Formats: sequence, structure tokens, C-alpha cells
Amino acid sequence: MTWISTEGDHLSSSSFQQTLHSLYPNDTGHLANHQARFQKLIRLFSDTFPEHHAIRLFRTPGRTEIGGNHTDHQNGQVLCAAINLDIIAAAAPNDHGIIRLQSEGFPEMDQVDCRQLDPCKAEINRSSALIRGVAAAFSHNGVPLRGLDIYTSSLIPRGSGLSSSAAFEVLLATLMDTFYLNGSLSALERAQIAKFAENHYFGKPSGLMDQCACSFGGFLKIDFQQPAQPLIESIDCDWEQFGYRLIITDVGAAHDQLTDEYASITRDMSQVAHYFNASVLRDVNPSLFYSRMPVLRKSFSERTLLRAMHFFADDQRVAKQAEALNRHDFASFLAYVKSSGYSSRTQLQNIFSEKEPARQPLSLALSLSDHLLADSGASRIHGGGFAGTIQAYVPQERTKAYCDAMCTVFGDQACHPVHISPAGSLEVV
Repeated sequence: MTWISTEGDHLSSSSFQQTLHSLYPNDTGHLANHQARFQKLIRLFSDTFPEHHAIRLFRTPGRTEIGGNHTDHQNGQVLCAAINLDIIAAAAPNDHGIIRLQSEGFPEMDQVDCRQLDPCKAEINRSSALIRGVAAAFSHNGVPLRGLDIYTSSLIPRGSGLSSSAAFEVLLATLMDTFYLNGSLSALERAQIAKFAENHYFGKPSGLMDQCACSFGGFLKIDFQQPAQPLIESIDCDWEQFGYRLIITDVGAAHDQLTDEYASITRDMSQVAHYFNASVLRDVNPSLFYSRMPVLRKSFSERTLLRAMHFFADDQRVAKQAEALNRHDFASFLAYVKSSGYSSRTQLQNIFSEKEPARQPLSLALSLSDHLLADSGASRIHGGGFAGTIQAYVPQERTKAYCDAMCTVFGDQACHPVHISPAGSLEVV
């Protein structure tokens, strides 16, 4: 537990420099920029909440999905990693019984009364819903709440597929755990609180992958067969050791208004599971599914069946990808990335919205990426799909040319080279 003066003197200390080095080990050439970012955060907090003279600092990374596209909500397996793009926050308790949160770059302050924590339909898809939902999760478990003043600053582009909402939820869970419970919760418990807020207050039917990646940090293989206690395995591997950079390209089409599209995937997969008297596809034998295909086609749309086929293949692919990485066979890993991307395009069908079939920025980005990479590297849809971002593994020597070409089409700030963040959500001390 570390209180920091709003004067910000601690940020110039050698101990804080060591903290920055541990948070951003792949970005040591820009530690001064990270220090300046925290200094600015403290100034903004002080300007917004001048009554405070001491604060605490927090940081939560975004995440990148490596393998298992839409497998987590069917209790499947995923590969994911926390990344260097993150949200930082300064916070202190108040005596008003209200959680007040201001985010840099946003005109309005969110204010949530700790005595009014029922879901509010008017808040769906808004940050105030996440604040209320996380606070409610603590309250439901008998935790006495008090007001908090929070200022956040984010490097995670909204609607980019890098889990800005999950990072925000996990940040709130970490922050409230620290102030209300002295940091006694596990990383998994914080992730589960965040998922509760997203599902029941924000209105998005997500799985637990995003929250786990943001909460735990590092490069993870997660098996959700037992969703209350997922099996989490650390992958000791980094694509940069094989001479590749991971580039996330934002196509300029935000996916924060596509909840219905995401829900259709969950609905389609669940319908097939229910046919076999299961709640999720993980509990359905793939061989039995394929043997019943003639009958299934009479009961379900072809798209529904294709999405189930995607799940069975991509779930198995995750285990193969992890095995390839553990034996440092990056060529096989890239081959699995390509096949996963192809499955998302042809079976999962989350590349464009059926509401606007002529508008296909992700399809264009994937096709252009494949053209630029030719036989080197690999591209795939990134995250939930329908809009947002694509992911590409690019040989380091071709990174600049790749980014220049993609940015020419999708905008000067479209490409985001990302590194693995070894640290998850935590208080910055």
C-alpha cells in the first residue's frame, strides 16, 4: 500500500524508475515518456479533485487474443497475452458515498452513488455501467463501500479489439479491492468481478478471456472447461525472439455498437449445444456432431452449423499452437494462425456486419495484409470481429514497410506494434 503525494516527487526516484522498467521491459527506450505520463496523470487528478493531497496509482494492461476466436464463451481454450498498451489511474477515497471517475479526453465525469447499485438500462454500453457493476459485485459480497475519486488515462484505443472495456473493468476491480479489501482478492476473482459487470450491467455477453489476460498479465493458455476455476498456464515464449513483431491494425470501424452481432455467435453455438443436451459446445463430442450433420441441417441454418464447426476446430487448434510455442516451433505456430484466420472468415463469419454487407474494412485489411506478407508471417481477425482490428505477425525487417502500407489505407495511426506485458493489473508502487 503506497500513498503518493500529489506533488509527484516520488516519480523521480530510482525505485519508481525500477517500477517502470518492470512494467515496460520491452519499451525501455521510452521510460521517460511513461514517467511523464504518470506525472501528467497526477496533475490532472489534482486539477479535478483538488481536495486530495495523497493518492495511489494503478495500472492495467490491454490484451491481445492469440488463439481461440470466440471459444471462451463455450468453455473452450484460448491463447492470449497482456500488452504494453494500458490504462493508468490515480485514486483516493472520498466521504461523499459516490464514485467519481474522470477519464482523460472525455468531457463528462461519471458519478455512481454507492447506495444505488441496481442495473440501469440507460447506462448500457457506457462506462458508468461498468463502475456500477463492479461496485455492485463487491456490495453483493457484503463489502462496505465508500466513495472514491478516480482519474484515468488510457493508451488502449476504444473499440479496437484490444479490450479497453475489460481493462477498465479489471482496473476498477483492482482499485476497489485495494481500497475496500486491502488487496486480498486473487487475479482470477478480480477478473470474475469484471466479467460480472460486463455481462450484467454493460450488456455485453463476453466470456472470461479478456478479463483474465488483463488481470494476470503475461502470455497465457487458458482452458475454461471448468469456468469457475479455469486452468491457466503461462507460455514462456515471445514472438520477438523469433524475429517477428505483432502488429495490430485498427481499420477505423469501432465495434462498440455491435453487441447484437456478438450475441448472435453465442446464440448460434449454444443452440447446437442444446440440441445435444449440453449448455456449451465444449461438452459436445465433435465426432457425434459431424455424424448428425444431415439431421442438423434440417434443424439449423448453415451459418449456425458453420459456427459450431469453427468452435470445434479452433478449440483444438489452441492446444496445438501452445505445443508448437513450447517447443519453439514458430513456423508451425504461424501455420495455425493462418488456419484460424481462415476459419474465422469462412465459418465463424465475424469479418463484417450483416447489417452493412457492402462495408467490409476488415476483409480489405486482411486481404491487403496477406498480399504484403506473401509467404512470410500470418494475419487473422483480432478479437470479437465485425469491426475493430486485425492482427499480423510481421518479420522485424519488414515492419516499417508493412505499417507504412497499411497506414496509407487505414490512417496514419492505424498500426499498433505491441509487446507482451509481463505484469497484470496492479497498484503501481
